[in-house]
Amino acid sequence: MGNCNVLSELPKPTSQLVKLNCFLKNLVHAHRFTDALHLFQQIHSLRRLKPDHYTLSTALTACANSRQIRVGVQFHALCVKSALQSFSHVANALLSFYSKTRDLASVKRVYAGISDPDVYSHTTFLSACTKLGEVDYARMVFDQMPERNVAVWNAMITGCAENGHQGIALDFFRRMRILDVQADNYAFASVLSLCSSGQLDFGRQLHCLVFKNGFLRRGSVVNSLVTMYFNCESAGDAYSAFEEIGRQVGDEITYNAVIAGLVNVERDQEALLMFKDMQTLGLKPTELTFVSVMGACFYSEIATQVHGQAIKMSFGDSTKVNNAVISMYSNCGELAAACLVFRTLEEKDIVSWNAIIASYAQESLSEDAISTYLQMQRNDIEPDEFTIGSLLASLDLIRVVEMIQAVVTKRALICRVEVANALLSAFSRNDGIEKAHEVFCQMHSRNVISWNSMISGFLLNGLPDEGLQQFSKLLEIGLKPNHYTLSLVLSICSSISDLLHGKEVHAYLLKLGYFFHTLLGNALITLYSKCGTLDWSLRVFHNMTKKDAVSWNSVISALALHGEGKEAIRWFEAMQCSSAVRPDKATFTAVLSACSHAGLVADGIKIFNLMVKGYGIEPEMHQFSCVVNLLGRAGFLDVAERLIKDSGTDIDPSVWWTLLSSCAAYGHLRLGNIVAKFLLETGQDDPSLYILLSNLHANAGKWEEAARFREAMKRYGVMKQPGSSWISSC
Repeated sequence: MGNCNVLSELPKPTSQLVKLNCFLKNLVHAHRFTDALHLFQQIHSLRRLKPDHYTLSTALTACANSRQIRVGVQFHALCVKSALQSFSHVANALLSFYSKTRDLASVKRVYAGISDPDVYSHTTFLSACTKLGEVDYARMVFDQMPERNVAVWNAMITGCAENGHQGIALDFFRRMRILDVQADNYAFASVLSLCSSGQLDFGRQLHCLVFKNGFLRRGSVVNSLVTMYFNCESAGDAYSAFEEIGRQVGDEITYNAVIAGLVNVERDQEALLMFKDMQTLGLKPTELTFVSVMGACFYSEIATQVHGQAIKMSFGDSTKVNNAVISMYSNCGELAAACLVFRTLEEKDIVSWNAIIASYAQESLSEDAISTYLQMQRNDIEPDEFTIGSLLASLDLIRVVEMIQAVVTKRALICRVEVANALLSAFSRNDGIEKAHEVFCQMHSRNVISWNSMISGFLLNGLPDEGLQQFSKLLEIGLKPNHYTLSLVLSICSSISDLLHGKEVHAYLLKLGYFFHTLLGNALITLYSKCGTLDWSLRVFHNMTKKDAVSWNSVISALALHGEGKEAIRWFEAMQCSSAVRPDKATFTAVLSACSHAGLVADGIKIFNLMVKGYGIEPEMHQFSCVVNLLGRAGFLDVAERLIKDSGTDIDPSVWWTLLSSCAAYGHLRLGNIVAKFLLETGQDDPSLYILLSNLHANAGKWEEAARFREAMKRYGVMKQPGSSWISSC
C-alpha cells in the first residue's frame, strides 16, 4: 500500500499528523479508499497521535465513497466524543456520508446540529432531501433560509430534476428568474435537460437565455442543449446546435448525446457516422457510446464490426455493453450470436436476462423464452415488469398466460400498470377476451395504454361494438386519448363501415390537434374508402403533411376498391416519382388488385414484371392471386395456369379459388375440374365450391352435371350463407 513506513519516518507528532493528513487526503483523491481507512486506523492506534478535524473529515469522505456504513457510524461517534463535530467541514462530511448511504433521518439530525450552516451544508442537505423523496420538507427548509445564493437554488433545481420532480424544478427556475437571481451553467444545464415533447418553444427561449448569459460554450450546457432538442423531437435543431458549437467545445459526452439522440429518432446511419467522426477527432468512445451506437446496428456486418471494436477497446467484459450486444444481434436476426454472448457473459444482471428473453420473444420462440425465465429464477434473479412484458409478448397458449398471471399476482407485480397491460394484451391475443376484460376491471390504476389494449382486444376478437363502448367510457372519465387510441377507433369504424362515428372521431382528432399524425391520416383514408366516400379519402391524403408508404398504399387500395383502375395506376406512378417513399409488397398488391377489378390485363402484367425485375420483390400469394384473378377475369385461363405452374412455390388455396371462379365464369371445364379436385383433396369442403362447380358445368352446357351438384348440396345439408351489407348512409 505504500503507507506502512510513513509513521516511522515522521518524529514530531504535530508535523507528523499534518503530513499524514496530507497523505490521507491524497489517497482519497486517488480513490484508494480502503488504503485511506487503513491509514486512519494506524493513526488512531498510536497513543502519541490524536486525529484532528482534518483527519476525521477526510476519513468520513473515504467512508462515504466506499459505502462503509458501519465504519462511518463509528467515526461519527468519535467526532462527538472528540467534540470535533462543531467544525463545519466535519459536519459537512457527515452530511455527505449519510446522504450517500441514504440515511435521511441522520442527514436531518446532523443538519439540525450545525449552528452556522455554510453553502455546502445547505446544498448537501437539500440535495439529500430531494433525492430521498422529502421534496416538500426540502421546499419548507429552502423557504425559511434567510439568504439563498445561486448554489442553493441549483441544489433544489438539480435535485428535483434528477429525481422525477420536473415540474417543481421548472417552478424553482422560474422563481429564480423572477427574483433576479443570476442562473449559472449548472442551472441552465439542469433545466434544459427537463424539456421534452411539447416544450420546444420554452427550450428555444432557454437557448436564447444561455446565449445572452454567455454560457453557450460551456460543455455541460451544450450537452444539455443538444439533448433538449432531441427530447423535443427537433433533431434538426439538435444537429444545428452541435454543428455550430458542439464540434468546437464538445467532448465524449457531447458525442454520446448526439449519437443517443439520433438513435432515438431512428437516424441510424447518421448515428454511425457520428460514431466514426468522434474517433477521427481522437475522442475515445465510452461505455455509453457503445451502448447507444449498438441500437443503430441492424445489419450483421456492421454489428460484428462494432462488437469487435468494443472488445478491442477493453469493453468486452462490460455487462452494460454486452447487454446492448445481445439486443443488437437480436435486431439483426442473429439469435445464435445473441445467445452465445449471453452464455459467455460472466456477470449477468436483470437487463441481461430481459435482453435474451426479449430476443426469444421477437422470434416468437415462446418455449425458449419460458425456459430462460425459469433458468433466471434458478439464478435468484427476480423478474421485473420488462421481464414479464417480454415473456407475455411471446406466449401463444392461454393456459401459459394464466400461469404467468398466477406468478405476477403472487409477486405483487400485477399492481404495476405495465404488467397488467401486458397481461390483458396477451389474453386478448390468445382468444381470452373475457380474461382480458377481467384483468382490466381489476386494475387499481389505468393509463391510456391500458384503454388502448382493451379497445384493441375487442377489435381483435371481433367485438367492435364493445370496443366503441370502451372508447366512450374512456372519454367519460376525462382521460385524453392519444393518436393510437383514435387510430384503433377509426379501425373499428372501418371494420363495420360506421361512417357516422368515423366522422365524429375525425372531428374530435381535429379538435385535439392530432391532424398531423400520419397514422391517423392513413386510418381516415381507409375509413372513408370502406364507407364508400372516395372523395373524402383523397381529400384526407392531400391534406396530410407527412405521407409514408402506408398512406400511398391506402389511397391506391381505396381507388382499387371503387373500381378506379386507371386512376390507381396513375397514383402508383406518382408514388414512384416521390423520393420520400418506395413501393413495397403491399403497394403492388393494391395496384394489381386495381388492375384486376378494372380488367387492365396489359397494365397488370407490366406492373407484376416491374415488381419482380425492377424492384426485386419476390411475389407472394397476395400478388399471385391478383394476377391470376386478372388473367382469369379476362379469359386468359391457360396463361394463369402456366403462371401458377411456373411459380415453383406452394400455392395458397385462395389462388385456386380465384382460378376456379374464372373457370366457372368462362366455362373452362377441364381446368375447372382439375382445380375443384385439388380443393376437395385439401379439405376445402366449402358450400361455395359446390356452387362454383354447378355454375362451371352450367356455363359449359352440362346441365345435368350442374343439377347433380345442386342436389348434392341439398343431400349433404350444405347451405349457402345469405349476403349482408354493413354500408350505412349518413
